[in-house]
Amino acid sequence: MQRSRAALSAVRRAATSLPGKLLGLTVGFVLLAEILIFLPSAAAFRTEWLQDRAQSAHLAAIAAENAAGAMPSEDMVMELLDGADVVAVGRVYGGVNELVLGGDVQGELVRADLTDTSLFESIRAACATLLAPRGRFINIWAMPETRPDERISVIVREEPLREALIAFSLRIAGLSIFISLVTGSLIYVSLLYLLVRPMRRLARAMTAFQEDPADPARNYIASARSDEIGDSERALAAMQADVQMAFRQREHLAALGGAVAKINHDLRNVLSSAQLISDRLAANSDARVAAMGARLVRAIDRGVRLCTETLEYGRSREREAEPVEVCLRDAADDAAGDAFAALGPVDWRNTIAADIRVSADPDHLHRIFLNLFRNSLQAMDSQPDACLRVSAREEDGRVVTEIHDIGPGIPARVRETLFQPFSVTGSSGGTGLGLSIARELARALGGDVSLARSNDSGSVFELALRRGASG
Repeated sequence: MQRSRAALSAVRRAATSLPGKLLGLTVGFVLLAEILIFLPSAAAFRTEWLQDRAQSAHLAAIAAENAAGAMPSEDMVMELLDGADVVAVGRVYGGVNELVLGGDVQGELVRADLTDTSLFESIRAACATLLAPRGRFINIWAMPETRPDERISVIVREEPLREALIAFSLRIAGLSIFISLVTGSLIYVSLLYLLVRPMRRLARAMTAFQEDPADPARNYIASARSDEIGDSERALAAMQADVQMAFRQREHLAALGGAVAKINHDLRNVLSSAQLISDRLAANSDARVAAMGARLVRAIDRGVRLCTETLEYGRSREREAEPVEVCLRDAADDAAGDAFAALGPVDWRNTIAADIRVSADPDHLHRIFLNLFRNSLQAMDSQPDACLRVSAREEDGRVVTEIHDIGPGIPARVRETLFQPFSVTGSSGGTGLGLSIARELARALGGDVSLARSNDSGSVFELALRRGASG
């Protein structure tokens, strides 16, 4: 019992596998093609069988006409009819229907006109013959080859035709099954070696690589095939090499990050001690010493801030954004106040309409504005007429906010890496993280931050966010 179940399970798995499905489809399609070919073949076989009987009957009628004596005997007539396998023979010429040889017809009589029959009618008649009941007769109307001006009417029993058609169908069915199995097996073997086995190797290689991508022993070795399978093998091998390189780079970066974190921690302690001394120097009664101390305080503050922001960037994992409707003008004013408190006030011009609202996380939007404003303020450091201006416009369901400054502009060589972490913007005191963080937060909200233009008269950054439903 268990063996039969195991065998049945194995057969089921084989039938539902890719090779099994391939073999089944191939055999099925070949059989379908044979069936489509069989119907016209059966119709042609029926027509030829009827044509042969009509010609034999015509010859029997000619023999009866030319027989010695006035009229052939009844035994001779029956012998001629049996030899032609017909029941009765008649001729039609000159508009006259003449019975040449006759027999007893008792049963249903169906007409078969061989002089004017379409292929569809022949197929339908062949199917009707296969399904016909016993005892029927067929009245054949044909045109003799030797007398084209005449038509011959022949009555034959349908049962011999039915038996011959069944035998023909069985031969065709056996031949079709044999051809389908041979063709299916050849196609199956060909595709098995050309497609199925290589695809199985690819699938096993991808599964093994997924289990341990860092193991070089699991790398797939591509073959020298020049077809699509070969392209897939080479693509998989290249992808595995790229992934393993990314793993090695991640390990190196992790080790480097740990080292940088330790260095930053110790450096902050050193800078904290130096900060205490610089504060005392800045409070010295000597003006020159106090000026140098103030400059030293600013330098140390930048160093401490760089260490702090580097550590925060390295270990930060932003929380998921929770967008709500936010008044854009109020958000800009709030962030500008924090930026001015840290870097000093400038001429602030907020021209954003009070009714403009965006869909954004309030905390993320505050940080975006704060980083963009701090970047602009650092670009205008020590400019007496520094001015920071923001404006907004709506386009394509979005709100685009422009942040204008009057700094010296961003050098062309810097613009390519402007939004990369720790990139140099040319401003004093910058860490190179503000723009990178701003773009990352904006994209998390479905928007973006970009540099619209920059020249000697200043720079313009654009913040694009989704418009609020009531904005």
